[in-house]
Amino acid sequence: MRPGVAELLYLIAAVCFILGLKRLSHPGTAVSGNRLSAIGMLLAIVVTLFDRAILSFEMIAAGMVVGSALGLWMARAVKMTAMPQMVALLNGFGGAASLLVGGAEFLRSELVGQNLSLDTSITIQLSLLIGAVTLTGSLVAFAKLQELMSGRPITFPGLQALNAAIFLAIVALSVYQISVPESLLWPFYAVCALSLVLGILLVIPIGGADMPVVISLLNSYSGIAAAMTGFVIRNDVLIISGALVGSSGIILSQIMCRAMNRSLTNVLFGAFGGGSAGGSTKTAEGLSVRQVGPEDAAMQLGYAQLVIVVPGYGLAVAQAQHLVRELGDLIEKRGGEVKYAIHPVAGRMPGHMNVLLAEANVPYDKLYDMDAVNGDFERADVALVIGANDVVNPAARTDPGSPIYGMPILNADSARSVIVLKRGMGSGFAGIENELFYNPKTSMLFGDAKNSLAKLVSELKTLS
Repeated sequence: MRPGVAELLYLIAAVCFILGLKRLSHPGTAVSGNRLSAIGMLLAIVVTLFDRAILSFEMIAAGMVVGSALGLWMARAVKMTAMPQMVALLNGFGGAASLLVGGAEFLRSELVGQNLSLDTSITIQLSLLIGAVTLTGSLVAFAKLQELMSGRPITFPGLQALNAAIFLAIVALSVYQISVPESLLWPFYAVCALSLVLGILLVIPIGGADMPVVISLLNSYSGIAAAMTGFVIRNDVLIISGALVGSSGIILSQIMCRAMNRSLTNVLFGAFGGGSAGGSTKTAEGLSVRQVGPEDAAMQLGYAQLVIVVPGYGLAVAQAQHLVRELGDLIEKRGGEVKYAIHPVAGRMPGHMNVLLAEANVPYDKLYDMDAVNGDFERADVALVIGANDVVNPAARTDPGSPIYGMPILNADSARSVIVLKRGMGSGFAGIENELFYNPKTSMLFGDAKNSLAKLVSELKTLS
C-alpha cells in the first residue's frame, strides 16, 4: 500500500467512528450510527491487515468470512433478554484481544532481543493489566447475568486489602520488567495471572442490579486497553477508537451513577444489595395491598386518556415486550394516549428497556427519559408498572433511612391510579419494601407479566 494511503483511510475510519457515535445518541438515528461505525471498523481492519502484510490474502478473507458469520449468528440468535450478557461477553473479547496483542508484542521483542523504548514498555504493561481485568471481570458479569453464579454481591473479610495487595504486586512486577529488560519471563506471566485474578475479585462484590454501571465501565476498560494496544503497535485508528470507547464508557457510567444518587466508588466497592434494608425505618407491618383482576384493570386502561407504562427488568425476564406494544395499540385505538417512561438504570445494561421496546416496534417518539416524563404523571389516569421496583419507590423521596434515599425515581405515585404487574411481593434489589405497593390508589395484578398482559389484551378486545 502506498505511503500516506493507509493514514488517509485510517482518518476516514476515525471520522466514521465519531459520526457513528454521535448518531447513537438518539434512538431515531441509532441504527444508521451503528452501521456507520461498523463500516469504519471494517475499513480499519482491512487497511491494517493489508498495510502491515500480517497475513496472506487467503487468511484475511477466511478470517473475515468466519468472523462475519459468527457475528451474524450471534445477532440473530441471541434474545433481547440476553443482550446484557452478550454485551458483557463482547467487552471481555475486547479485553482479551488487547491482552493477547500486548503479550505477543512483548514476547516478540524478547525473542528477537529487541530493547523496547520506555513508553512502549509502559503501554505494554498497561495493556496487559487493563486487558486481563476486562476479560475476567466481563466473564464474571456474564456469569452473574446468565445466573451461572449468584447475582448478589460476593464478599469476604479482607477483600479490598487483598485487591490492593494484588494491584501493588502487579505494579512492582511491571516496574521490575521495565527497568530490567534482561529479566526472566516469569514476571510477565505473573503480571498476566495476577491481573486476571484481580478482574474476578473486582466484580464479584458487585450486585446484579448494578450491572448497567459495571457493563458500561468494563466497556470503557476495553476501550482504554485498545488505546494502550494502539500505542504499542503504533496504530493510529486503534488509539482513536479506543479513546472514544473509553471516554464514552466513563461518561455513561457517571450518568447512571447520578441516576442512582450514588458514586462510582460506592458501586464498585459498596457491595450494594448484599444485605438487608440498610437501616430503613419503614416496613410493611400493618399495611395491606389492594389486588385487582384482569377485567377491572382492563376497564381502567380502556377508558384512560393517558397511560404511562413503566417497564422494568421483570418485563425483560417475562419476554413480554410484544404484548406491551399490543396493549398500547389497543389503548390508542380507543382514543387514549400511551407513553413509556424509561429510568436510566432500568434493566441490566445501559438502554436495556429502549432496546427491548424497540424490538417490539414501539415508536421511538413514545419513549421518554425520566426528566422528560416525570411531569406528565400528575395528569396520567393510569401508571402501569411492569416488573419495576426500586425505580418507582417513593421511599427515595420520603425515607431518609432508606438505602435509596435521594435516588431520582419515576413519579408513578403521582398518577391518578397505579397498576403494578408483579409475580409477588418480593422486594427490589435494594432489599426494602416499596411504599408504592401499599398506596391506596395502587392495585396489584399478580402473576407472570406475560400472562397478565395477555389477559389484559384479551379483556381490552372485548370492551365495546
